Amino acid sequence: MKKGIHPKYGKAIVKCACGETFETGSTVKELRVEICSKCHPFFTGKQKFVDTGGRVERFKKKYGIED
Repeated sequence: MKKGIHPKYGKAIVKCACGETFETGSTVKELRVEICSKCHPFFTGKQKFVDTGGRVERFKKKYGIED
């Protein structure tokens, strides 16, 4: 690697809008994020799944396909 062209890599503090903070590695000292694993719906289990059941059956009915 060439010397003097790469930014310094060190510890960084990540601050979320929900108040959660944690430490990681980055080229900047502080990162601010809007959403983290503590408040994201996918990780908290509050995610709503869209019911897509019956799509195959509707397709088969529409085109007259029988099993």
